[in-house]
Amino acid sequence: MNVSVLYISYDGMTDNLGQSQVIPYLIGLQKKGYAIHILSCEKPAAFAAREKHISKLLKKYKIQWHPISYTSKPAVFSTLYDIHRMQKEARTIVQKHAISFVHCRSYIAAQVGVYLAKNFSIPWIFDMRGFWADERIEGGIWDSSKFLYHRIYYYFKQLEKTFVRSASHIVSLTQAGKQEIEQWTIYKTYKTPIHVIPCCADLQLFSPTAVSERKKQKLRNELHITKKQFVLSYLGSFGTWYMTEEMFDFFKVLHSFDSDAIFLCITADEKDTIEQIARNKDIPLDSLRVVAANREDVPAYASLSHWSIFFILPVYSKKASSPTKMGELLGLGIPLICNDGVGDVSAIMQKCVQGKVITTHNQQEYARVAQEVLKDTADYKNELHATACDFYSLDMGIELYASLYKDLAEKTKQS
Repeated sequence: MNVSVLYISYDGMTDNLGQSQVIPYLIGLQKKGYAIHILSCEKPAAFAAREKHISKLLKKYKIQWHPISYTSKPAVFSTLYDIHRMQKEARTIVQKHAISFVHCRSYIAAQVGVYLAKNFSIPWIFDMRGFWADERIEGGIWDSSKFLYHRIYYYFKQLEKTFVRSASHIVSLTQAGKQEIEQWTIYKTYKTPIHVIPCCADLQLFSPTAVSERKKQKLRNELHITKKQFVLSYLGSFGTWYMTEEMFDFFKVLHSFDSDAIFLCITADEKDTIEQIARNKDIPLDSLRVVAANREDVPAYASLSHWSIFFILPVYSKKASSPTKMGELLGLGIPLICNDGVGDVSAIMQKCVQGKVITTHNQQEYARVAQEVLKDTADYKNELHATACDFYSLDMGIELYASLYKDLAEKTKQS
């Protein structure tokens, strides 16, 4: 197969996201015969720390990497500057390496896809990763009450229409997101094919068999948790779209039924900030554990928990959200407490033999679920891992992308 593909990402390959959500897919696609080129914007600190490692990894799989530096200031203008530089670099790559088609991750990279389609008639994939502009408004990243951000939001919503019109294919993370796009006026005119490919998890790393009992006991000792204590965990950052107050409210109710219960927060967020939230809720600090863990250590810490929780704001943009932590935790065989109104979460939870979906955030609902959770001591690790494989398998994701690549490669040859 003589097909060269340019993958464009505003996220860096030396970022954690690049290492977990981009490189594994591209290695899989390279093994299927595609000549992969990556154009990415790299943050200076991460690039300095990991460039040699990532470069060696990509060379091993004969993936050509074209990194440029990420610009952070001044706000807005730095992004426009980076887009211009990405377009210029992409133009050089296309001319030099006979690129057959382009794969653009999210909205910033998609602007390069539009540029290449217009100037070189190259087909491109809009891998949208969610409703980006709406996420930034609903997550409070952009203040829509300010004129500048109101205009930026409007600008990207107009670009969104251009992406749908210009792209050869669209990738959505969720079925709910696909269904929403299909209702857009622009889509009813152009009907660009939409493929649903969720965020996938490393289900060899996140597996019930990946962590020994000896390792778990060592961590229990370090964290002063006994084997008999019920542990509720939370994995990831707090704030933005995550309903921090409500998750602590839930634990407070659960703690009222089991005063020995532990809330284990596996997060890079500041410990003092999290402890202050607990104080505000009158949750004893001796019931709280806050740990920061490297990715390879996350399975061991998470495996200490009996159940895990995540509440995400059920807002418009979250229709297109696919929480990676869901696949990782199910992969470990940990049952989940989550809320509805987020992507395909409720649909996936219906397939789980064990798990709870919160429909109303109040004390009564929390009490009902908390009591059910504390009484439910059944072990369904293997069944939950199997559910994770059904929805979040990396191999499945690679096969779905490979099918899309094959279709586009065949159409490119015919044109």
